[in-house]
Amino acid sequence: MAKHVGVKLPDDLAAVLKKGTVGVLSTFSEKGLPHTTPIQCVYPKGLESILISIHKDHTGYHNMVWQKKVMMCFMDEGNVAYSILGRAGVVRAPSLVHPLMNVVRIDIIDIKSDRSVLTRVDAGIKWSYTSLEAEELSKGLIGELQELAKIL
Repeated sequence: MAKHVGVKLPDDLAAVLKKGTVGVLSTFSEKGLPHTTPIQCVYPKGLESILISIHKDHTGYHNMVWQKKVMMCFMDEGNVAYSILGRAGVVRAPSLVHPLMNVVRIDIIDIKSDRSVLTRVDAGIKWSYTSLEAEELSKGLIGELQELAKIL
């Protein structure tokens, strides 16, 4: 059963976002069609916003720019299971790290805990880099998000 948490990132979710995790971004098109995509370049900006990097041509990005309201779901070790309702706004286009990536801030409207009384999340999504170049790009994008989190 979902439980309302508030509008500030809980400590366990903030810690998971800082160490690196994958979130699922949910948006809707102008025709009302749902769209989800995994996002691995995520970083908290204080306790009331998160920053993400997303490709400028991605359907999720275009939906986000058009509609503004988004939902993100995070599941990771330590029974982290949260959904965040937020309002998206572009803060840097293009990214300083890669010209095809843009940085978006999602201001939190509401957070709910999706922990189950029947099961617990023992591990999050397992992933690895596809190449050394992909690892360098991802680390550069996360570094950019960390710097922006300090100055925005």
